[in-house]
Amino acid sequence: MTAAILTNALSKNSPHVEMDERLQSLKDQALVGKVEDGILLAKQERSEKLLADLRLPSRRDEEWQFTDLTNLKEVDFSAAQKVDLDVATAENFYLPEASHSRLVFVNGFFSAELSDISDLPDSIICGAWANLPLNQREKLDHYLAQQVDIDNVFSNLNTAGLKDSAIVSISTNVELEIPIHCLFLTVADPTPMLVQPRLLVVAESNAKLTIVESYGAITSNCTDRPQQQPYFNNIVSEIYLGENARVTHVRNQRDSGDGFHIATTAIAQGKQSRYQLIDVNLGAKLSRHSLQMVQEGEATETEFLALTTLAGRQVSDTHSTIALNHPHGITNQLHKCIVDEHAQAVFSGKVLVPQAAQLTNAQQLNRNLLLSSKARINTKPELQITADNVKCSHGATVSQLEADEVFYLRSRGLNDYDARHLLIDAFAGEILDQIPLASLRGRLRQCISCRTV
Repeated sequence: MTAAILTNALSKNSPHVEMDERLQSLKDQALVGKVEDGILLAKQERSEKLLADLRLPSRRDEEWQFTDLTNLKEVDFSAAQKVDLDVATAENFYLPEASHSRLVFVNGFFSAELSDISDLPDSIICGAWANLPLNQREKLDHYLAQQVDIDNVFSNLNTAGLKDSAIVSISTNVELEIPIHCLFLTVADPTPMLVQPRLLVVAESNAKLTIVESYGAITSNCTDRPQQQPYFNNIVSEIYLGENARVTHVRNQRDSGDGFHIATTAIAQGKQSRYQLIDVNLGAKLSRHSLQMVQEGEATETEFLALTTLAGRQVSDTHSTIALNHPHGITNQLHKCIVDEHAQAVFSGKVLVPQAAQLTNAQQLNRNLLLSSKARINTKPELQITADNVKCSHGATVSQLEADEVFYLRSRGLNDYDARHLLIDAFAGEILDQIPLASLRGRLRQCISCRTV
């Protein structure tokens, strides 16, 4: 499969900019403990060179106009350190459906003690890049760090400091019935940390896989409460689907109230493949998820389902680009936000339908529920269509809990609290009910209930 590289045309003609001091500091910390790996070296050096012409974005940049990174830029982050985490603490994040198909990384470092892949067959490569035999790393070389946007400063920062990665690769014609859980935990510390998790998923032709990508924080009390222990999770996930492959990808983010979570997910799909993303975003002081998807063959199906729940002064920003480059492509995107108190949600979704993508069906909808008069939503669904024989639609709605709906439920015996939460649960349930793991569905539903009191 040809690797897909999305670039930001607006910044191609930007003049050379000298690396700002904060980016230089982040780069220096990213390079701490750099490993000697011949396969990684060229990728690291390429991103280092690209960083020389990049800068940290500001609100003057169109793609960042609603998301202020000032708070992140004011923190002096140090390279994350390896820590030992006891099983009793880590198992609070485990999923019973993946009890023997689990990879665990703590502060970006692989933990063999907390991982268990004993249920996986030999037809699946699953582990940490640094621990794979040379022949497997050579096989995966042309997938790793091939989809990274050359103008994305954060993904290049991750690659420049690339030391390890969670790896999941499933062979042709293999259908895995159990999910694989990739769990990334951060142990909060008074010293601000830069953590750079990485995930590579490869599903070869006719393969079938469910992957769960989880982010969580180990703190002294509820992770929603700021504790003056900031950290920066800078994440890159790359996913490849061969011809007729099927991948269900469940992503959930529950970083702490002090955390910064900036993630790039890049997906390349071969013809007649099907990719479904269910993305639940609950944590972090500030989070940004950039999704880049390219359909590289005809009759390809893509589904993005997302739910973001915010409170306090949280900021969450989702930017997605879906490129349908071939006929008979199908995309369905539903992005929902529940925003309370002074929080802010941003959604920018772009669907590209060029002339070659005839007979495609692209649907995009952003639905938002405001629980406070102080909450803010910025939404920009966008279709760019050149093809003339397509079925496409997009839209956005912003609403509050309807007083008559609350009144109706109260007239049936519910108190105001229960009536409101029944309506919120129904709004969130459209996304949560699609998660194929009952334990994770229940856990996330409970988190949302606690956050929307």
